[in-house]
Amino acid sequence: MERTSEFTAVPGWGGVMMGITAIVAAFVAHQQPTVVGWMSVWAAEALIGFTIGVWATSYKARKHGVPLLSGQGRKFLLGLLPAVLTGIALTLAVYGYDVGPTTEYFAQQDVMDATASMQLLPGLWLMIYGAGVIAAGMFSIRLIPMMGGLFMLVGALALIAPAAWGSLFMGVGFGGLHIAFGAYIAQKYGG
Repeated sequence: MERTSEFTAVPGWGGVMMGITAIVAAFVAHQQPTVVGWMSVWAAEALIGFTIGVWATSYKARKHGVPLLSGQGRKFLLGLLPAVLTGIALTLAVYGYDVGPTTEYFAQQDVMDATASMQLLPGLWLMIYGAGVIAAGMFSIRLIPMMGGLFMLVGALALIAPAAWGSLFMGVGFGGLHIAFGAYIAQKYGG
């Protein structure tokens, strides 16, 4: 993906699709009465978003006749991967703090409240993803690190907001930012 400096490994239309599914997930997650249900929705959305991203990036690379895992595509992946792995580790740690090691505590999570997962994870996920996008986008167009910075800003706001607003911030960040930046990238940078 390094044939032109104006080409970006970030798939614009893929970002739009990921944003749409994130808005749906935010709505569905907000309706969940338990932390377990809320986490299940976001885990499913992470897998859906990942699948869309891989498919859309592969499609864009083929469309432009460039190898997916060399040049800009490889740099983007290597820049994003440490942040994603950090996010997974922190998610397991925070969620483990909430549910504890016993199934009795897990079964008692019948009402959504301001648990550590609800209070911390939306902001952490947005900030970690933003940091990963900034790192990954250092070898792409200037717009990509800017998008990462906005993810970090939305994440910081989520960390200081009430826990009940977590799904709203997730929808704004993973939904709204992906749609806005994705549409612009699709129009200006080849899909």
